[in-house]
Order: sequence, then structure tokens, then C-alpha cells
Amino acid sequence: MGVASDQHVRAMEAIIGIEFHDKSLLKRALTHRSYINEIPDITWEDNERLEFLGDAIIDFLVAEYLYHKFPEMDEGILTAIRANLVRRETLARFARHIHLGEHLLMGSGEEQSGGRERTATLCAAFEALIGAIYLDQGLDVTREFVLSFVREALNEALDRAMRKDAKTRLQEWSQAVLHLTPRYVTVSAEGPDHAKIFTVEVHIGDTVAGRGQGHSKQIAAQAAAEDALSRLDDIERMGKGTHGADG
Repeated sequence: MGVASDQHVRAMEAIIGIEFHDKSLLKRALTHRSYINEIPDITWEDNERLEFLGDAIIDFLVAEYLYHKFPEMDEGILTAIRANLVRRETLARFARHIHLGEHLLMGSGEEQSGGRERTATLCAAFEALIGAIYLDQGLDVTREFVLSFVREALNEALDRAMRKDAKTRLQEWSQAVLHLTPRYVTVSAEGPDHAKIFTVEVHIGDTVAGRGQGHSKQIAAQAAAEDALSRLDDIERMGKGTHGADG
């Protein structure tokens, strides 16, 4: 079993381009709990403690990166972007990019049940790998390794964060730029009860900033906010040209 684990370590070092000073750290990062359960006499532990460490390091490095990259961005949007970058599915995608699942030391039962492709397992393994890199190589190497993935995923995470809650984004912008709070007005509800279509307008001061439709008032309001967000320059010009009361 020692030879097999050494092969996994060497293969992973080659993929990530990092040669470990302490090979046992990388071996632990690659060891799934099921491997320990099937081979109880091995001399190292599984990757769960490294996973705990790596999770915190990734959160910190992503937050640090976003803080410096977007110096004027509101904390709420930064939080949403970070959440998209560190969510389980994203980290599992990073793991797949470096074929991490193929090099995990895993029990046969877990492997046969699809463990090497399981999102939760891959996410945990990637976090453990980051913990191991940090302990062996230090923060600067770890930062560059993590950011090599983050930079490529940033645009998607940014888009997801922006789509997540258009109403929140519009309110933050409107209060910061125009010192006004958007108001949502349902202007129509058409169709039978089981398939009603609502139309909602968002008003900022005296300006109708956007309009949206949906099968619920909430969906229609989000659509109205998205419509408004697509025309912020016009809204700012109109809003600053009026003296509408804050709703």
C-alpha cells in the first residue's frame, strides 16, 4: 500500500506543479476516510483535519482577493461573489480540473459507489489539498495556487451573484447614488388563477425605473429590478433631475 500511495503523491505533484518538502502532508490530503476504515493499520490519518484548515484558508484568500480587486464594491455583493467561488460545486470543479478524484486513496466500497466523482468528496479533497500546500509551502504559494482557479471562475461567480438578487443590488445602488429607496408597484394581474401573470413596476422617486412580469409578484419584482439594472445610467440621469420623495 505504501508504494501505491507514493505513486499517487508523485502524480499529484506533477499535475499541480508543486514538489512537497513533506510528502506525508500530500499523502494525508489524498487519503479519504474510507481508506482508513478498510486498512486500519496504516500509519497516517485521513484528510479531514486538513480539509478543516483548507476551508478557512480558501475563504480568507478569496475574500482578500475580492477586497483588493473591487475596492468600491459593496460588502453584500462581495459576500455573494465569494459564496459562489467557495461553494461546494465550484471547489469540486477545481478538483476535477486537476484530476484529484483519480488520485485519492479510497476504500473499494466507496470507489465502487462513485466516490471519486462525488461532489462533496471532491470539494473536501480540494480543501484538504489547500491545507497541505499551506502547511508545506506557506501562504504565498498557496495564494497563487488558489487564485489560479479563482481568476478563471470569477466572471461566472460575478454573474451568478449579480443575478441572485436584483432587488438587493438595485436598492444598494439607488440608496448610494440617488439616496432613494425603490418602491415596487403591482400594475396588473392577468389570466386564470392557476396561471396568473403579474406585472410589476419599480419606481425610484418619480421615475419608473423598470418593469417585469412573472407568475408571482416576487418573480415579477425581480424582473423589474433586473430591467432597471440594465439602464442605470438613464435612471441616474432622470433621478438626479427630479426631486421625488424617498419611498
